[in-house]
Amino acid sequence: MKHKHFYKIVLLLIITVFSASCSKDGDEAPQLTVSAKTVSFESEGGTSEDITIEANSSWSVSNSAASWLQLTKTSGGSGATATKFTVLSNETGFIRSVVLTIEAENGQARRITITQKGSLYPTYNLTPKAPDETGMSSTAMQLSAKMHMGINFGNTMESPVEGEWNSKITLEYVKFVKGLGFNAVRLPTGWVWSHLSDPAKMKIDPVWLKRVHEVVQWCVDNDMYVMLNAHGDDGWLEKNVNAANQEVINAKLKAIWQQIATEMRDFDEHLIFAGTNEPSVDNAGQMAILNSYHETFIKTVRSTGGKNSYRVLVVQGPSTDIIKTSQLMTPTTLPHDPVPNRLMLEVHFYGPWHFNLPKDGVYNADTKASYYWGAGNHSILEPLRNAPDGEEDELRAEIGKIKKFTDAGIPVMLGEYGTWRRSAAHGDAQIPLDTEMHNKSVDAWTTFVTKTARANGMVPFWWEIGFALDRAKNEVKDQAMLDAVKAGYN
Repeated sequence: MKHKHFYKIVLLLIITVFSASCSKDGDEAPQLTVSAKTVSFESEGGTSEDITIEANSSWSVSNSAASWLQLTKTSGGSGATATKFTVLSNETGFIRSVVLTIEAENGQARRITITQKGSLYPTYNLTPKAPDETGMSSTAMQLSAKMHMGINFGNTMESPVEGEWNSKITLEYVKFVKGLGFNAVRLPTGWVWSHLSDPAKMKIDPVWLKRVHEVVQWCVDNDMYVMLNAHGDDGWLEKNVNAANQEVINAKLKAIWQQIATEMRDFDEHLIFAGTNEPSVDNAGQMAILNSYHETFIKTVRSTGGKNSYRVLVVQGPSTDIIKTSQLMTPTTLPHDPVPNRLMLEVHFYGPWHFNLPKDGVYNADTKASYYWGAGNHSILEPLRNAPDGEEDELRAEIGKIKKFTDAGIPVMLGEYGTWRRSAAHGDAQIPLDTEMHNKSVDAWTTFVTKTARANGMVPFWWEIGFALDRAKNEVKDQAMLDAVKAGYN
């Protein structure tokens, strides 16, 4: 009897355990997980990383945004399934989004939100290439060391009509400048002011793109480095570093640099891009907005791929002013670039302001231009025109503020600097009485700034607009000025 009761108890336990096991298998908790709750896209569109959907039953998703959104998988079975989202370019000017619901047969449902930024203009990044490092091995610092004497082809490619302000650039002129010892050219170029074939779409005239390409090619073929920028262009960006216009300016900047970068993509490291010219910035709030412009420029160029994935890029300090740059920027607060060691900084220098003032009364009735600058160059004939301040010691201290960047391994381009001899030939209304001392002052200033910039690690680009070099005849018109520039390299 005892054995019978024992066997009954064991049998009952086995049945209970088996029943519990069967019940557990049959009533497994429903599962449905999605690896992301939101996916965001830029306005030009693209494809997401894998999004994993995991369930213990079959599932499906209905796509209510099929006109601009596609999924690689819209259904799946038990287990883990990877899908990708692909969106088209959004040229509506507005953000668009959709909430997709993933529903499983086990009764579970999950939502995922897809959001895409809008663009005011069409995308021009239509043929992105895989990254190509061929001929692009130099870091920004290594590249700056290869630039010896720099010059601007000023008042030329940035004029409303090429040739309107100065003679057009020719291959012969490029060779002439190279023969003078310059191996680096800053090419100020206008794009928006008068070179848009369709302003409503920010489309650059393709003929103009090819013309700029031609000039860059001449320089590169002659083993010269080129800094190509988006110049003042009647102030569309420079005068609009503010929150009210930030979205529009970023959209315009993106549109033009997609086109420029795509056109110039196959040049090697001899070509560098500079995003702006002299963006007017006075405070930290504006500096944050300027950094958004810089990051739009950087991201746009990088997105075109090819050699642009590694190209050295130049960002401008606030107002390209040395003092403001030293106050509002640090080596650790440069705009973000996903590619390390490929950024340069740019400033300009025309101090002291009164020595480069075209005439009296520019700012107010009391402002007076000075004609004589530097030790030993003051005039006895016109003592009131001697520089009242801003001579060697002060300029040395001001230019030296940039050294915190070069010491940190960030190359700095002195993108513009220069002065001129005041004369009737240059159209000046005010002519110095003491011509000898004025000429000595101009030469002394030019050599001093060149030498001091280089002593602080900068690469100087002399602002030349045809006063010293005759572009039509390919001749030197002012040998003393050219000698003063060269003396700064000795």
